[in-house]
Amino acid sequence: MVSIGYFLSCEEFDPRELVRQARWAEEAGFERLWISDHYHPWNSEQGQSPFVWSVIGALSEVTSLPITTAVTCPTVRVHPAVVAQAAATAAVQCRGGFTLGVGSGEALNEHILGDAWPPAPVRLEMLEEAVEVMRALWTGEEVTHRGKHYTVENARLYTLPPEPVPVYVSAFGPKAAELAARIGDGFCSTIPDGSLVERFRSGGGGSKPAQAGFKVCHADSAEAGAKTAHRLWANEQLPGELAQVLPTPAHFEQASTLVTEEMVGSSLPVGPDVEPYVDAVRSYADAGYDELYVQQIGPDQEQFFRFWSGSVAPALRTA
Repeated sequence: MVSIGYFLSCEEFDPRELVRQARWAEEAGFERLWISDHYHPWNSEQGQSPFVWSVIGALSEVTSLPITTAVTCPTVRVHPAVVAQAAATAAVQCRGGFTLGVGSGEALNEHILGDAWPPAPVRLEMLEEAVEVMRALWTGEEVTHRGKHYTVENARLYTLPPEPVPVYVSAFGPKAAELAARIGDGFCSTIPDGSLVERFRSGGGGSKPAQAGFKVCHADSAEAGAKTAHRLWANEQLPGELAQVLPTPAHFEQASTLVTEEMVGSSLPVGPDVEPYVDAVRSYADAGYDELYVQQIGPDQEQFFRFWSGSVAPALRTA
């Protein structure tokens, strides 16, 4: 059976609420945590976006669960040398139970300093070099690097965990999956696509961990769940590369007017019945993922944790 964790949404909740949810998740039997890393939420209804590294520091004091960022972009908004320091500190705070999930990013977060937003092949090239820079710094040696995209001069990290920080690489398409296989210590995505996982494994990923996250909206009725999910996360149903290229929450709100409640309700588990949640877990497990992370949409977090621990978890054990 896959290991199941909880996905903390920095787009929806303030730092103190995220810490509360982490405590509840551990009490409810979740085994690990994902946490998103954004500068902006996807839309104004979500309404939050705290600095993830501050939140991770607080989480490390209230939970023993391992934590993965899902995902950090170490290429444009924040230089990889700075991300390397942040991740090393987080690994020390988490007593080694920290994984840096990385991806090529979205314009929504990365364009804020006025930098040009490069095309996908260049973004993947930048990501590969960024990981090279970070791993060099995690050796504890002084690093000088003059590459195609990044320059580092006489940089050395002094606060380091006993072992280098694991790097899991996010992918939603074949080229990114091949990059993840080549440079990643693991793989992460949100798509229950077995061919994507297989491309990672056959391309060199082998038996390295594969993580995936998905959203749910437990509510008193399927209609209520779909309504809440649509209000907060209609952007999840936008097709193609829109999530990577739209620059502001307002643009996502405009595009999301094309998404209906029915579309959202049919795409994720909503409502009070256990079976859709079990089916969702099974679909990701069948695709070959080792770890799954569940995010409850909306404010009814305590109710969700009771539902999961009392109904879904027992059903999964007998599935």
